[in-house]
Parts: sequence; C-alpha cells; structure tokens
Amino acid sequence: MWTMLVFFAWIIWFWLLITVFADIFRRHDTSGFAKVAWIIFVIVLPFLGVFIYLIAEHEGMTERNIAAQQQAMAQTDDYIRSVASQSDSTAQIAKAKELLDSGAISASEYDALKAKALASG
Repeated sequence: MWTMLVFFAWIIWFWLLITVFADIFRRHDTSGFAKVAWIIFVIVLPFLGVFIYLIAEHEGMTERNIAAQQQAMAQTDDYIRSVASQSDSTAQIAKAKELLDSGAISASEYDALKAKALASG
C-alpha cells in the first residue's frame, strides 16, 4: 500500500512540474527574464517553486487553460461546419429542389446547382 502511495505521489509530482513548465512557456504576458527566473526557481527549489507558482499564478493558469480550450473548440466547430456543408450534397440538392418547386429558380439553374452539388460531394 505504501509503495502505491509513493508511486502515486511521484506521478502527481511530475504532472505538476509539467503543468507549471507548460504554463510558464505558454504565457505571453511576461518577459523572457521572468520566465527564466521562474524556471530557475522551480529547478533550484522544486517543491517550494512549484507551490509558490501555483499560489501566485492560479487565476492566470485557469484563464489561459480556458482560453486555449475555447480556441480549440472554436477551431473544431469551424472545421466540422466547413466539412459538413461541403460534403452534404443530398441536402444541397433537396434545397435546390425546394427552390425549383417554389418557382424561385428555373430548371436550368436547378440543373446547375445539382451538378455543382454532385461535383463537390
């Protein structure tokens, strides 16, 4: 049981170190000198350095993580929208047929839209 606890603490410690170093390198609001000072502090006094960084920068770390997640989600959503709209030729043809039936477009325009949808799908 003690060995599992020590192993778990070891894994958590490395996770904390990686998290702190990743946050230090990801920051855009500090200078290079401040980043170097934090890195030296964390390397020279590892426990104290990590704990002080977590206490001093916990709000900034949270804000940066949330911003990164929101940006990644927005990029994923944009990609999904772009792929879904380009590859759904059946929906494009159905919409063109509705326009043809309502009289908004002519038969030649419908054929052009149908050919375009089939070519992109």
